[in-house]
Amino acid sequence: MSKLLRYGIIGAGSMGREHIQNLKVMDGVAVTAICDPHVPSQQAALALAPEAKVFTDHNSMLSSGLIDAVIIATPNDTHIEVLRDALRTDLAVFVEKPLATTAADCKEILDLGNARKALTWMGLEYRFMPPINEVVQRTKAGEVGNVHHVSIREHREPFYPKVDNWNRFTARTGGTLVEKCCHYFNLMDLVIGEHATKVYATGGQSVNFLDEVYDGKRADMLDSAFVILEYASGKRAMLDLCMFGEGSHDKEIFTVVGDEGKLESFLPSHIVRYSKRSDWGNASQWGSGGKGGSQERIVHDRNVKYLGAHYGASYIEHLKFHKAVLDASPAEVTLTDGVTSVATGIAAQLSIAEGRPVLLSEILG
Repeated sequence: MSKLLRYGIIGAGSMGREHIQNLKVMDGVAVTAICDPHVPSQQAALALAPEAKVFTDHNSMLSSGLIDAVIIATPNDTHIEVLRDALRTDLAVFVEKPLATTAADCKEILDLGNARKALTWMGLEYRFMPPINEVVQRTKAGEVGNVHHVSIREHREPFYPKVDNWNRFTARTGGTLVEKCCHYFNLMDLVIGEHATKVYATGGQSVNFLDEVYDGKRADMLDSAFVILEYASGKRAMLDLCMFGEGSHDKEIFTVVGDEGKLESFLPSHIVRYSKRSDWGNASQWGSGGKGGSQERIVHDRNVKYLGAHYGASYIEHLKFHKAVLDASPAEVTLTDGVTSVATGIAAQLSIAEGRPVLLSEILG
């Protein structure tokens, strides 16, 4: 491999172009190939990487000799088709979330990944958002003691338009709790240190896309849900999702509570807040009122050259992926992370559909 790491992008939609924007500001990399059958997406990507060669067939790009690493950012239900071919090459592979839309496809991808030596990286950039990463690292360092309770609240705007409106349908996305929330389930597992065993969920399509019909099919993406995860150790996590909550100041709040303290991150304010149970009522430390308090600070990574749509997380993840390729080191985010995060989302979707708790063993076997 030459010193310059050459990237190919399969899927030049909004997320594919987000990857190009990150790669453009990195040293030692070049986007040399773009693959997408959609001409407007090709043109938008070429505006960012004018030297890249355009392909309409991913196999032609994979075998072109023009790339050392490939980023897969196609619609969710097409990941399996592309990965069947990409994982049989010696190229470094980066696949966007969610890994796939069904448990069977996830298992097939995992088997293909286990059979190769080249790097395979699962794109789950939320864990690299600086305030969230600080909460994860401080939790691992023991600042909250033994973790018992994790919650994530996201109150945000609806899904954005995509090519051919593919993200309006559960059949193509895997469902909102797979498409949008696999990030969150991965974070919950990460800070708790286990994979969930049981999922309870309630949710529905209450406000968004109710009147949207495409090719005779009505949009069916959930826009709100509560999801509770149980772990074998007795620990619990909860997701509160509302996708008609545009008016929220902090759209995403990540909370970890242990037997000694509590850590929270807030986005987009970038605040990390910490409190210790032992300090509750210590008026001399926390000021008047005598009811405890908290320490908080703004957390940024000043080395990030491109903030993009994810507060710099994609840039940080790309630096780590790049280093892993050059060092021949293992992926920090693995296909197993992709499988378990998707399986939890599938279980949550099934729990809503059938009105019952769902064991992860039902999904993964």
